[in-house]
Amino acid sequence: MQYRRLGRAGLQVSQLSYGSWVTYANQIDVKAARECMAAAFDAGVNFFDNAEAYAGGQSEVVMGEAFKALGWPRMSYIVSTKFYWGLAEGPNQRNTLNRKYLMQAIDQSLQRLQLEHVDLVFCHRPDPHTPIEETVWAMSDMIRQGKALYWGTSEWSAQEIRAAWEIAERHHLHKPVMEQPQYHLFHRQRVEKEYARLYEDLGLGLTTWSPLASGLLTGKYRGGIPADSRGAMDNLSFLREQLTDRTRNEAVGRLEELARDLGGTVAQLAIAWCAHNPRVSSVITGASRLSQLQDNLKAAELLPRLTPEVLARIDDITLPLAR
Repeated sequence: MQYRRLGRAGLQVSQLSYGSWVTYANQIDVKAARECMAAAFDAGVNFFDNAEAYAGGQSEVVMGEAFKALGWPRMSYIVSTKFYWGLAEGPNQRNTLNRKYLMQAIDQSLQRLQLEHVDLVFCHRPDPHTPIEETVWAMSDMIRQGKALYWGTSEWSAQEIRAAWEIAERHHLHKPVMEQPQYHLFHRQRVEKEYARLYEDLGLGLTTWSPLASGLLTGKYRGGIPADSRGAMDNLSFLREQLTDRTRNEAVGRLEELARDLGGTVAQLAIAWCAHNPRVSSVITGASRLSQLQDNLKAAELLPRLTPEVLARIDDITLPLAR
């Protein structure tokens, strides 16, 4: 496993990381989570991604119990959480980044995770109804209080990220140092175009999510939606149209042939392609079973095989379908 700095920050994160979205508390329990986390850690993964909203807070509970059972030294791993969606109805409790919500949400997350602090905390989405300055002060205070070490954003526009950074610069506050955007072979514009100036100007680091396009880039949906797949889950029905897109599934078929030539799977190729981007600090992978996690982590072995010629072939297949 290779390690990369989180943008311009000093923190080193594993180039492949392990996230809990969808799977924890929905598909796997504490025992399975502990098994997967142990295997990831043994493979060199040091970053474990989570969020308040995942499984209505239960994803943090599962991960917290797993951390407790594993008993790793706190210095040896990095854990994140994210805030915005909230867990309850009512004013100041949902779809906000106001100070009241943020300062209480971090305390509740730490209780669920059974930790004294998280390493990374993200504003899970932008909040058009709260002044960015209010959010920046709250996030900086969260770090000053020792409840988090670094803060950043997820799916914010380049303009919003720059505005937050400049407010922090002006008031000598802790700046946002990372962004967590969706990034995969069919979803490139934000990472490769919109954020292009931010990497050098602000030192922005990326922890990207959905390298497999919610499973599309595994090839499992080429023949429809398997009964035991993510696409068959009722709470993820909104993904079905993109998972069964005929043109993209045909492209996945061509990628499968290329991946075989390289000695890997299409999923490993897709993950390795994300990690090949030097602006990506860590690619967040997910898995609902141990064998799937182990297969995903083998993507690191394909990285040296992504020559300019191979990358050009990948672009020929996917770039016309990317957005």
